[in-house]
Amino acid sequence: MKLKYCVSRFILTILIQFIIVFGVVAQISKQNKSIDSIRKGVIHVKARRGAEISIKQLKHEFWFGCALPNGLFSGSMSEQDRSIFKQKFLENFNSAVTENAVKWGNMEGKKGEVNYKVVDQMLEWTEENEIPLRGHNIFWGIPKFVQPWVKELSDEELEITMKNRAETLTAHYQGRFAEYDLNNEMVHGNYYEDRLGADITKKMTDWAIAGDPEIKLYLNDYDILTGNKLPEFLAQIRLFLKQGIPIAGIGVQGHLHAETFDRKELKNALDSLAQFNLPIRITEFNIPGQRSKYYKDRKLKMTAEEEKLKAKELEDYYRICFAHPAVEGILMWGFWEGANWIPVSSMYKRDWTPTPAVETYKNLIFKEWWTTENGKANNKGEYSIPAFYGKYEIIVDGETKTVDLKKAKGKLEIKF
Repeated sequence: MKLKYCVSRFILTILIQFIIVFGVVAQISKQNKSIDSIRKGVIHVKARRGAEISIKQLKHEFWFGCALPNGLFSGSMSEQDRSIFKQKFLENFNSAVTENAVKWGNMEGKKGEVNYKVVDQMLEWTEENEIPLRGHNIFWGIPKFVQPWVKELSDEELEITMKNRAETLTAHYQGRFAEYDLNNEMVHGNYYEDRLGADITKKMTDWAIAGDPEIKLYLNDYDILTGNKLPEFLAQIRLFLKQGIPIAGIGVQGHLHAETFDRKELKNALDSLAQFNLPIRITEFNIPGQRSKYYKDRKLKMTAEEEKLKAKELEDYYRICFAHPAVEGILMWGFWEGANWIPVSSMYKRDWTPTPAVETYKNLIFKEWWTTENGKANNKGEYSIPAFYGKYEIIVDGETKTVDLKKAKGKLEIKF
C-alpha cells in the first residue's frame, strides 16, 4: 500500500512538472508569435541575379537602454571605471536616460545658479554615439524633492520661476533630447498643483513647448505595472487628455516589485495603458526591485542560485514587454553595482565581473532578437527576409550600404 502511494505521488509530481513546463513553453511560443508579428518587417534587396548578399543588424529600433549617472561625467568616477562603463554601455544599450542630471534640484540647487555642465557632457557623448537620450525630468512635484528655495517663493513668484525653468531648459537643449518626463510621479504627489491649482500641468506643457516646439513630453510614474496605482494613473491620463494636454507617451517605472514580479499584473497593466494609443516606455527597470530584501539592506549579496533567478526574472520581464505592441522601450535604472541604487540588481558586479544576467540579456537582444542573414539573389535578382526593425549593414558583391528598417513603414526596399 505504501509503495503504491509513493508511486502515485511520484507520477503526480512528474505530471505537475510536465504541465508547468508545457505551460511555460506555450507562453513563450505565444510571445514569439507576437514578437514576430509586431517587431519584424521585411528587407527586400534588388541586385544582379545570383549576387552574394549579406544582411547584418547593427542596432534595434526598439529602445534597450539604461540610465546615465552624474558620476560618469562629473569626475567623481575613476578614470578606469569611467572607461569600462562607457565600453559596456555601448556593448549593451542603444538608448539612455539621465538619472539625476536634468532634475531641477540637481541643476539649480541654489536659486539662479544653473549647472548645465554635466547635461552638456552627457548629450555630447550620446550624440557622438547616436544614442537617443531621455530628459528626466523637467519638474518633480513630490514635496521632499522640491528645493527649499522654491518652497520659499510666493505663489506668483513660483509660477514665474517655473515658467522660466521650463522655457529656458527646453530652449537651451532644443531638438537634442528625444523626449522629457514632464512632471515626475504626479499620482503620488504634486506640490505645484497643490500650490497653483489644477491647470498647472497644462501650463507646464505650454511653457516647455514655447522653448522647444517639437518637444515630446511623457508622463512617468511608479507602482503602475504592479496594478497598485493603475486605476489612479488611468484616470489621470484621461483627465489630462480631456484638458488638451499634449502627452507624447506614457512612462512607467519597472522597479516596484520584489525579488520576482507578477506576470499577469504586468501584462494587464500594459493592456490597460494601451487603450490610449500612446507609446509606452518602461523607464526605470530593476530586478530585484524596491520591495525586495535587497532594497531594504543594500549590503546584502546574492547566492549563485539567486543570481540565476535574477537572470530568469529579467528574461521573463523583457519577453512580456517586447511582445507587447504598445511598448517601445525598456530602460534599466542601473547596470553596474558601482552606480546603481539597488546594487545587486546590476548585470555587472563592482569589479565588472558579469553576472548570469549578462548572458541572458545578450542572448535575447543580440541573438534571439537579432537578424543576420547571408544569401543569394534569385533568378529575378531579388532577395527578401523578415528582419527586426532597426539599422542594418547590407553588403552586395562587396558594395556596402547602411539603411534603416522602420516599423512605421514595415518594409525596406533597396537596390544595388
